[in-house]
Amino acid sequence: MLKTFDLVLIGVMTATAAVTYTIKHRAELKVEEVHRLEAEIKLEKDTIDLLKADWALQSQPNRLERLVKAYNEELKLQPTESTALVHAKELPMLKSEVPVPDVTEAKVSAKGAQATAKAQPIPVPAPRGEAEDADQIETGSVEE
Repeated sequence: MLKTFDLVLIGVMTATAAVTYTIKHRAELKVEEVHRLEAEIKLEKDTIDLLKADWALQSQPNRLERLVKAYNEELKLQPTESTALVHAKELPMLKSEVPVPDVTEAKVSAKGAQATAKAQPIPVPAPRGEAEDADQIETGSVEE
């Protein structure tokens, strides 16, 4: 009976060793994957830093001014005039605020040429001079 018990214990030890080796191997693979991902993250962070530095270099006002002067004839750039800016009241309505037309069933006359439909009028923004007195909107800009 002792020999059978010894064989069982040897089998259990071998199975335990195999399971331990498998777990160790999987853990090593995971550690390698973590190191690979950390290297990729570091590379991405370095790339982001490089791109930020490049953006800072590319968007320097002196450089942009030289480019504007060099390509002025081709681009025909003009400074924005203060009269080109609009107030919030002068902007068109949002799509959600546009009234939905009330469309009734089309009535065909005896000739079949006329159809009637009711629709609400589309609001038109008030001219700047008339709208300034009513409901002033603070835009943060200085206007006198």
